[in-house]
Amino acid sequence: MSTDTTTETQPSAQHVADSHGLIRVHGARENNLKDVSIEIPKRRLTVFTGVSGSGKSSLVFNTIAAESQRMINETYSAFVQGFMPTLARPEVDVLDGLTTAIIVDQQRMGADPRSTVGTATDANAMLRILFSRLGQPHIGSPNAFSFNVPTVRASGAITVERGNKKAERATYTRLGGMCPRCEGRGTVSDIDLTQLYDDSKSIAEGAFTIPGWKSDSWWTVRTYAASGFLDPNKPIRDFTKQEMQDFLYREPTKVKVEGSTLTYEGLIPRIQKSFLSKDREGMQPHIREFVDRAVTFTTCPECDGTRLSEAARSSRIAGINIADACAMQISDLVEWVRGLDEPSVRPLLTALLRTLESFVEIGLGYLSLDRPAGTLSGGEAQRTKMIRHLGSSLTDVTYVFDEPTAGLHPHDIQRMNNLLLRLRDKGNTVLVVEHKPEVIAIADHVVDLGPGAGTAGGTVCFEGTVEGLRAAGTITGRHLDDRAKLKQAVRKPTGTLEIRGATTHNLQDVDVDIPLGVLAVITGVAGSGKSSLVHGSIPRGAGVVSVDQSPIRGSRRSNPATYTGLLDPIRKAFAKANGVKPALFSANSEGACPGCNGAGVVYTDLGIMASVSSTCEECEGKRFQAAVLDYKLGGRDISEVLAMPVTEAEEFFGAGEARTPAAHAILERLASVGLGYLTIGQPLTTLSGGERQRLKLATHMADKGGVYVLDEPTNGLHLADVEQLLGLLDRLVDAGKSVIVIEHHQAVMAHADWIIDLGPGAGHDGGRVVFEGTPADLVAARSTLTGEHLADYVGA
Repeated sequence: MSTDTTTETQPSAQHVADSHGLIRVHGARENNLKDVSIEIPKRRLTVFTGVSGSGKSSLVFNTIAAESQRMINETYSAFVQGFMPTLARPEVDVLDGLTTAIIVDQQRMGADPRSTVGTATDANAMLRILFSRLGQPHIGSPNAFSFNVPTVRASGAITVERGNKKAERATYTRLGGMCPRCEGRGTVSDIDLTQLYDDSKSIAEGAFTIPGWKSDSWWTVRTYAASGFLDPNKPIRDFTKQEMQDFLYREPTKVKVEGSTLTYEGLIPRIQKSFLSKDREGMQPHIREFVDRAVTFTTCPECDGTRLSEAARSSRIAGINIADACAMQISDLVEWVRGLDEPSVRPLLTALLRTLESFVEIGLGYLSLDRPAGTLSGGEAQRTKMIRHLGSSLTDVTYVFDEPTAGLHPHDIQRMNNLLLRLRDKGNTVLVVEHKPEVIAIADHVVDLGPGAGTAGGTVCFEGTVEGLRAAGTITGRHLDDRAKLKQAVRKPTGTLEIRGATTHNLQDVDVDIPLGVLAVITGVAGSGKSSLVHGSIPRGAGVVSVDQSPIRGSRRSNPATYTGLLDPIRKAFAKANGVKPALFSANSEGACPGCNGAGVVYTDLGIMASVSSTCEECEGKRFQAAVLDYKLGGRDISEVLAMPVTEAEEFFGAGEARTPAAHAILERLASVGLGYLTIGQPLTTLSGGERQRLKLATHMADKGGVYVLDEPTNGLHLADVEQLLGLLDRLVDAGKSVIVIEHHQAVMAHADWIIDLGPGAGHDGGRVVFEGTPADLVAARSTLTGEHLADYVGA
């Protein structure tokens, strides 16, 4: 008895397993990090903040999350690792206390035209099983309801290896749900032949006007000449009916060309394979421009855009077929599934309902399952990826989020905060890269990186609580309580852009006048129809410059100089000063170092192990031949110029011997969007999301247009950078431009001359104009969700 009492009163010693409560990072040097050493508490919510380009992603994604994934991959067999991406160990001395990392980033979903919200989240797979079990009439297995599976029929003789072998007659049928007309894409294309070739010329004379098709190329001339189907020296308009048929539509046919066998194929099938099988958003700008010009996409008349065969659409449950179910708004689909009472498929209904309810809970109830995945914004894609983790039974894992509030209205941010806290409260470590003060406020631990961006960043300026950050005096601490003031006086419009009867997506016959010559902001909750109104009703083209959220694509060889066109005037200036060819000053052309082919690094492939990259010994990472570096401009060689920050290069090309007005103008634009610290030769792959957004804005500022349409330009911007962005927007308007901004950030709303608020809800609950007027009127009225949040923000 006394022994028991003694045992109860003695303080229990901490178990050694409970002592590992920290993730320790020591000596991190990835990208611009400068020997960063920090300790992150486990099972807590830690927010990483700092100006764009300060090293947040380098620390969280490229160091902590990357090493966790690499170590997990190493637990698989060598055979399995051969099929997985090989990851190099991050530049860090010590990483201790890591747990399994689940990365939920803002990478757009695959731009495959066959990928939809339903296929990306497995909701479609469950629906297909449901219809194969309960659909009437019963038509077949789940494949019969998949728009990615074509119907296959085959018959012939097969030999069965059993006893006496003998050939047997067999017929095989696999019923798929793909619409045979559009092949599961939902759209069919009509090609304008006048955009493909000039019929007054012959093929040998260069008739083709397709990007990348050179009529004098070996393949083009020899294949057409050797095919015998047409005369390559005859103008296309003089072709006979048969020649035209072979030229445009001939099926793939083997032809002999100078002893080699090549495949000859009609022009239309070749165009469809090389251009139309790819998603438009994933194409290079000049290819996309050609496709927009030459190809008209219309809804498939056979399946009416549902992508499904007639058989798949004939099977119904409670009067609804699978195409109707996928077209429903998910919040409505939840109610329909909830109304199905069928004990034989109850586990399936439970799992499907849980997935669909997660959509609603995360604020995506306005989507439909047939929405193409490539059309989701970065924020929507990130929240869609979160769905599979919401009901997860996993604990003690590390969730890594990249600005989870991107694209969210202030009204929805609280909901996102609750989800982050719920993941933490289940015993998980939650790491969030974020700029929004509303998210920083709920953090258990804050890591502030900086003090500046690029080479001026990469150090830890503060580590501790939110209250400690406010008192710390760092850039983030000073700006944490910043609140933009309402304008005392707003600009008067110089005209209006009339939109009448807009019905794109969920817009409900909207009539609205957008004022010109001022800063107009279109706002509303996520899914209320903002992008549909602006991008669907304001035609791109003459006078309209549209800067959307599509990501910048670029390899390690791309950099701000190549992306903005800055390298062209620089190369010409070097060539003129030294009396040589401009191509010598390109690391992707004649001037490239032969040792590394102009990459600056040499990659050694070690099979299943991570590839090792080392600085090229021949050029010492400068990317150019030694002879090219002998040519100078203003006392600098080309590698030294590419190593300059934008501000230094702006000064260099602005005066003196190196004065180059064309280069100076581009550098001025880069500096004006806050990228003065960026090295002009820095690979695009190392830029943060906010830096890429501003790089794109700087490039489009050169376009000749009177109306600028910007889609959430504050994405990825620190509170201090938002102030600079507002100054840039003011300069554009003061220069006589009209600026239309789709935005959720209250600082931009407060700074607007005119606000158009869409809502009141999302999906079919939105699509209407609920307010138009000045920010002051919106705050005074408090009649909408946006009005209430803006009033709280400005302290009205």
